[in-house]
Amino acid sequence: MAYSEIKALLFDVFGTVVDWRGSITREMQRFGSEQQINQDWQQFALDWRALYQPAMEGIRSGKRGYVKLDQLHRENLQQLLRTYGLESLTEAQLGHVNRVWHRLQPWEDTLPGMNRLKKHYVLASVSNGNVALMVNMAKHSAIPWDMILGSETAQGYKPQDKVYLHSAQMLGLEPAQCMMVAAHNDDLYAARALGFKTAYINRPYEYGEGQINDLHAEEAWDIVGEYMTDVADELVC
Repeated sequence: MAYSEIKALLFDVFGTVVDWRGSITREMQRFGSEQQINQDWQQFALDWRALYQPAMEGIRSGKRGYVKLDQLHRENLQQLLRTYGLESLTEAQLGHVNRVWHRLQPWEDTLPGMNRLKKHYVLASVSNGNVALMVNMAKHSAIPWDMILGSETAQGYKPQDKVYLHSAQMLGLEPAQCMMVAAHNDDLYAARALGFKTAYINRPYEYGEGQINDLHAEEAWDIVGEYMTDVADELVC
């Protein structure tokens, strides 16, 4: 297909741009060693992430007003404290743990691909993460955003239509001028239904060896690749 009308690439972040499971596991292993807390920190990361969608659903359904993901992460962390021996941590220590999401690291192919894409396109996050979280992560991991968009700017959570549409509007673009880049088929279904172009990056180990969803592209998305660099290749960057 011709890509000449595309002006911006909009990215899902958790799992697509960054490896949240590996990043949290590594940091909590260090933190646990310092605090003499011996736990399965990969399972901790998975259990924390498992509370992510249920926490957002109350906001999507209108049962609760919008709150930032930082707050939802903290509420979810509170549910895990006893199970993982973290109940004796100070408030400052819990704040540090909760902000691990601000320090996530990219997949190995992410920055090489994004830096190539940035030469030709506007790059914007369209994540459920709040602005401070995304900005801090970008500074920590050198993610080359031109714009931070998504949940907080739209006051909603994907896959609500307004999160995608508001992001395009903020860039002064029509949906057809934007390509959503994600490792999650449901994200791309939602974006394509609104007129966005789509690019799927396969991340079959986002959740580890036991991952059961998003093991492959479920549709003939506009671009399908194994790596961020494949997207750059397809867009001739």
